[in-house]
Amino acid sequence: MTTTDIKELSLSEKLRLMEALWDSLRDEGKTMESPAWHADVLAERLNGVSRGEDLVSDWNEARERVRAQVRGT
Repeated sequence: MTTTDIKELSLSEKLRLMEALWDSLRDEGKTMESPAWHADVLAERLNGVSRGEDLVSDWNEARERVRAQVRGT
């Protein structure tokens, strides 16, 4: 698939492709180490949640919220 092919996809097709890419990266990521700065960002975000400044959604809820926005509902 080329960049031109991707540009010709509908938005819903692009989103499905992104999900497939993330799934693939997630599976491969089990063998990769995260950069040190990731731990800093994660700690900062967890502190925001602890202080009640940031909200958390599980992945399925977040994905459905994005899909609803794309559908316009």
